This record gives sequence, C-alpha cells and structure tokens, in this order.
Amino acid sequence: MKNGRIADLLLNLEQHLIAMGISDTLAALIATSVGLLGILVVAWIANWVAKRLIVRVLHHVADRSKTQWDNVLVKHRVFIRMSHLAPALVIYRLAAVFFPSETGGWSGALQTGAKLYMALMGWFVVSAFLNAVVEIYGTFAFARRIPIRSFIQVAKTLAAIAIGILVLSLLLNKDPSKLLAGMGAMTAILMLVFKDSILGLVAGVQLSANRMVRIGDWIEMPKHGADGDVIDISLTTVKVQNWDKTISTIPAYALISDSFKNWRGMEESGGRRIKRNLYVDMNSIRLCDKAMVDRFKKFQHITQYIEAKQEEIERHNSAEKIDTTEPINSRRLTNIGTFRAYVEAYLKNHPMINPEMTLLVRHLEPTSQGLPLQVYAFCRDQAWANYEAIQADIFDHLFAIMPEFGLRVYQEPSGLDITTLGLGTGKTTVSPG
Repeated sequence: MKNGRIADLLLNLEQHLIAMGISDTLAALIATSVGLLGILVVAWIANWVAKRLIVRVLHHVADRSKTQWDNVLVKHRVFIRMSHLAPALVIYRLAAVFFPSETGGWSGALQTGAKLYMALMGWFVVSAFLNAVVEIYGTFAFARRIPIRSFIQVAKTLAAIAIGILVLSLLLNKDPSKLLAGMGAMTAILMLVFKDSILGLVAGVQLSANRMVRIGDWIEMPKHGADGDVIDISLTTVKVQNWDKTISTIPAYALISDSFKNWRGMEESGGRRIKRNLYVDMNSIRLCDKAMVDRFKKFQHITQYIEAKQEEIERHNSAEKIDTTEPINSRRLTNIGTFRAYVEAYLKNHPMINPEMTLLVRHLEPTSQGLPLQVYAFCRDQAWANYEAIQADIFDHLFAIMPEFGLRVYQEPSGLDITTLGLGTGKTTVSPG
C-alpha cells in the first residue's frame, strides 16, 4: 500500500467522523489514535516475528553447529538484543507512511523516538558483541600472551562516545559534526575531569601492546600490596589474586609509572632460582689430615675429586721440592673446600636441579655470623609448594652432612646456651664429654 493511500484513509476517517457530528479536535484525535494503534500493531508483529521466529531459528542453528563462537553469541544475548531493532525500524518507517510531515508533527516525533531507541539498542548490541569477542578470543592459546580486554574497552568507550554524540544531536536536532566542533573548546576541561580514565586508557593500551603484563602472570608490587597472579586486566585496573587469596586492585597507569616485578621470565626459563647461604663457623675450618682424606674418598660424589686433587697436589709439591713435614709449606686439602666440592657435585647429581642453568657454590665475604657459603642453582619444578619442599630437602641434607666434614653451622648463643654455661648465675657448668 502506497504512503499516500494510508494517509488518505486516515484523513477520510477524520472527515467521516466530522460528518457524523463529532468535533474537529476529537475527530483528529481519533484518527491519530487509529494511526498510532496501527503502527504499534505492526511493530508488535515485527517484534514477535524477530523474537519468536528468527531468534529461535538462530539459537537452534547455534545449538546444532559444531563451532563454539555462535554459542558464545547466544550466551551474551547478541541476537536477542538485535531483535529489539526490528520494531524500532518498523516505527521509523511507518511514521512517515501514516503521518506525512505536512499533516502534523507525529511523523518527526515518532522517527526521532525510533532513532533514539535504535541508537541505545545499538550500543547494547555492540557491547554484547564485544563481550562475546573477548570470550571467543580467550579460547585461543595465544590469548594469555596478547590480552585484548583493554582494546575492547577502548572500542566500547569510543562506541559510547559516538552513541552519546548521536543521541545528543537527535535531542537538540543538530548536526553531529557541529557538536563535535563545539566540544573542542571543552577538551581541556574534559581532560582534567577524566584525567585518571585517560591515564588508565593509555596505560592499558601500553600494557597490552608491550606485553608487560598478561593474565596468569605472577607479579610483585609491594607499594600496592600485590604479590600473586594476575586474574584480570581491564582498561583502568589490573586485579591480582595474592597468595593469601585476597584481591589487590592496581591502577593500570601505576604499572607504567612505578616499578614492579614480573616472574614470567622465571616461569618461561625452565627453572626457579635457589639462592641461600650456609653460615659456617670459621673456628671449625682446618686442613685435612690423611685420615680425613681417606674417609672423604668414600663419599661417592667426591671420590674422583679427591683423587684428582691429591694427584695435582703431589705433582705440585714434587715439582716445587716442598718440605711436606710442615703442613704450612705444602698445598693441602681443606675441609671447607672439600665440602664445597661435595655440595656442587651433590647438586649436579640432584634430579630436580636444572644442569643447563647457572650452578654455583661460592664463598661470600666473612661476617660476624661466620663464613657464608652460598648455594646458587635452579630448581626444575617451579610450583611454589614443590619448589619450597625441594629446597628444604636439599638444605636438610647439607645441614646434616656438615659435621661429617668437621664443620659446624654458626648459630648465635641462645638463652639455653647462656643458662648451660652458668653466665647468669656466676657458675659455669661443663657438660659431660
């Protein structure tokens, strides 16, 4: 039916009512009401068809398909939200058909209302679609390395700004380009008011683009009380689940302006560092006599080391014609050096120590607490609990084996030591043996 035909029918209805003796105002109101009712009926039919038929068919197809992305679209109600556009499109189209502009202002009002509704629903459709994109993207293996959540939020922000300008232009009946030109003068004020949001926006893009942080990373940022796994990266914040299961929320721009530690490199390296000191009582360090050397040869990890060292020392003493009757004249093995060689050999043969990474057993500068013997190695198992257990097992063994080399671990005197010595009572107690 042509546009003029429907308008003529409404006009004829109005004239017929006037001929029946109804006032002009009431006749016009009845004719207008009939037109509005007709538009609403057609819009309701369009809404019913869109929701009951088209959307149901799309959901059925998504359920039967082998792909998962269409199920994600259904989950985020993308098709349902799109169906809301159908009645608005019908109202927009029929407004000019039922109410031509020359017969009154109903056409413009209905079309403006339909445009506003479509703009708002368009935003909901875009938002739901972008949420679905984030979930679909998360199913890919590379999603952890290159998160797109912050980029999606940028897209949402830009879409919201565009929709806002469009709605404002419809309400004011102004050209959107003129509104944009007028908003240029408010840029400085907007930047001041939305400073944190703008900083977060820039920081979020930098974090994602430079891959500084990604979901699943273990980061440490004491200034913000964060020490745990990253569980969410948004446009303005990064959420960290700490080891005590609390959640720390860090502003995205803080990760750009402040320093933080990311343990991803450790996780990707194939090993987790062990760096701990054994404090040796320097009073227990001495040269090895023949009995000690013969005993050390029985220690499986250093048998070859002892034999090789003995040959090297004998050749040196012989070549230099050194008088070995005095120990100070000749080269001799020491219990601390032999123990250091044992620790290194023990770690090299340990199944949970990565031999392809740095392994050191070294002396540090002596302190008032003794001689620090530092173990520097990398554990194969990076899981926190397993790593701590392996490290503890290694040092349990080292602490227990030190007396076999005639060495003592340094330990500051405790209250029991003072009581045993009788320093508090003026009496000295000597323990048996």
